[in-house]
Amino acid sequence: MTKQDSRPTVLVVGLGGTIAMTPSPEDGAARPTLSAEDLLAAVPQLADMAVDIKTLSFTSKPGASLTLDDIEELASQLWAMDSKGAFDGIVVTQGTDTLEETAYLLSLLYEAKAPLVVTGAMRAPHLAGADGAANVLAAVTVAASPQICGLGVLVVFNDQIFDTSRVRKTHSTSTHAFAAPDTGPLGTVAEGRLRLLTTPAHKPLPMAAALTRPARVGLYVASLGDDGALLAPLLDQVDGMVIAGFGVGHLPDTWVPVLAKAARQIPIVLASRTGGGTTLTRTYGFDGSEKDLLSRGLIGAGHLDPYKARHLLTVLLRSGADADRIRRTFAPAGTTAEGRG
Repeated sequence: MTKQDSRPTVLVVGLGGTIAMTPSPEDGAARPTLSAEDLLAAVPQLADMAVDIKTLSFTSKPGASLTLDDIEELASQLWAMDSKGAFDGIVVTQGTDTLEETAYLLSLLYEAKAPLVVTGAMRAPHLAGADGAANVLAAVTVAASPQICGLGVLVVFNDQIFDTSRVRKTHSTSTHAFAAPDTGPLGTVAEGRLRLLTTPAHKPLPMAAALTRPARVGLYVASLGDDGALLAPLLDQVDGMVIAGFGVGHLPDTWVPVLAKAARQIPIVLASRTGGGTTLTRTYGFDGSEKDLLSRGLIGAGHLDPYKARHLLTVLLRSGADADRIRRTFAPAGTTAEGRG
């Protein structure tokens, strides 16, 4: 903690999302209306914690409407506030539609010392079994704990703590919607305390350069029977591309000439569409295999899923990274073979 022999201070930041939604009087459909202060008022147990809490209502949007610019602005604002030593931990509440993506983006953009925890809710506050209050309580517990210092940005949901590089939203409606298929949770919250079980194998370093350059990065998912006719014109309209391939990084052989040509002009990252596991580097050698595609200039995403790979590539391009830096950054981020030796 930054303040010795005193109660830790946690900043709770509201971005909107289901956790902040109430039903509209016109049609009964939920829309984000609650402020960060409103969210805390619904968690009386916070008063029993030896923690001082401040609030910031940053925006009020559904998770699907958040943008990279929103998250960059948030990271910058939190860094400026943290430089004054105003708090010891941060909780960001937002919509779950994009929570796994914004949390990873924050891990790339947020440079301050105070640990940052992202959470949300699957059920709006007016619904039976609403989970937002419990998630806020657990998130504040984690953010106030000295155990997470140095672990970077984390996700807390359903009393579990996740590495932002590995967490995925795996269910559209369940309150147990978040998981880390490859690693499982880093720990849990039980009896009002953080119980840390393990730490991330790789912590991304925040990007030091400002995101001043425009960059459009596409994401294209391989599917059976796609001949690649739609892929070629799309590659001409982007500054970078992530391909979500079959299995360990396989694509139709008809795509190979198109991707090989494009890889000489823009960075193309090869990820897996499966949601778990890693892309390989040399097990298969047929046309369109991972070995073939990497030999033609594509970059392996390793354990990074396609969504996180897209955000990493976008941030790199917007910060002005060249091809060599992009490849070097993806190696440890995806824990691929390119990072060894």
